[in-house]
Amino acid sequence: MTAPAAFDWGLLEPLGGAAAAASDDAVLAALVDVERALVLAWGDVSDAADADAARGASRAVADALRVEALDADALLAGAREGGVPVIALVVQLRAQADAAHPGWGSRVHDGATSQDILDSALVLVAKRVLDAGRARLIAAGEGLARLAHAERATVSMARTLGQHAEASTVGAQVATWLDAVTSAIEVVHAVAFPVQLGGAVGTGLAFDERQPGVTPRLRAATAARLGLDDPGRAWHTDRTAVLALGNAAAAVVAACARLGRDVAFLARTEIGEVAVARAGGSSAMPHKRNPVDAVLLTANGLRAAGLVATLHAAAVSADARPTGEWHAEWQAFRSLLRLAAESADAAADLVAGLAVVHDAIERTLALGPELVRDRAAVVAAAGTVVDDAVARYRAATEVAP
Repeated sequence: MTAPAAFDWGLLEPLGGAAAAASDDAVLAALVDVERALVLAWGDVSDAADADAARGASRAVADALRVEALDADALLAGAREGGVPVIALVVQLRAQADAAHPGWGSRVHDGATSQDILDSALVLVAKRVLDAGRARLIAAGEGLARLAHAERATVSMARTLGQHAEASTVGAQVATWLDAVTSAIEVVHAVAFPVQLGGAVGTGLAFDERQPGVTPRLRAATAARLGLDDPGRAWHTDRTAVLALGNAAAAVVAACARLGRDVAFLARTEIGEVAVARAGGSSAMPHKRNPVDAVLLTANGLRAAGLVATLHAAAVSADARPTGEWHAEWQAFRSLLRLAAESADAAADLVAGLAVVHDAIERTLALGPELVRDRAAVVAAAGTVVDDAVARYRAATEVAP
């Protein structure tokens, strides 16, 4: 594939290397995967007298579709002209199919509309991103579970509204981070990844004209080929599925941002209750050791809210396909997936290098000795929090992804 000059290669996205699964290349690969799956699904549901021949023809066409042979500059030009990348993509894929099997190009994109392909592709990207993100969340969770257990009896000062409140333990605080990570894992596990297939206006007419009553079976076969869920309907203007996926990505970002914000606070020079393995410097102050991962996790959390708002605004759809709302969704959705991938990865890295500074914790306790009444009782109460958090995490991660 001839690649156009990149306009965004991560200069202002320091964690962007973890988000390749949501890149333009990844989206393009998913678009081709969906077109292949639709071709194969037609073979799966064919009522032709020679079903084996029909499936063989579908496999031959699908095998001819090669993402690496696409002309990316032509795709960009086509996207500018048509307002959607699928139209120009179909032209190139049909040409590939015709070149390999003359006259068979029309089997590509047969009966589908651009929204079927793009929605399904973005859901497929979401599944790949969130599946990988879940694995990194589990890596972070394992580290937090170990740390919570190791520090379950380390008495520390809990804070509320920025002020010293009463004694707790480091283990109990870590358990709250673990709880947030577990919640994100649960949300990702529960969310649906629905295929989109409804044809021009969602009725499946073009599919049924080719083979009467085939739309439900074709949708199910396409979903099966992609490893996506069959929603049993088209959802062109019901954007609940995208909201759910976007909110799942945002839950990942928020859980990791909470960890980042707490670590950044605890690593402050005058507090110093934790230390991080990866510390950045300063162009003007060489003595500084900035908790870079914690800072960037916090930043991602702050960025996510606006993207979620865009998805909710775009969900106010109209007609059988709206004029702009659907289009407004694409980058916001993809950006949330990128932030989720980045955050899960950086959180795992941050936890792996996180160390508790016990001397600093004791110095903090000494500022309010009257708030530490009964260490044994504090450790016992906080220990229950640790045990409950770890047990909940174990239950969530024992569920198959």
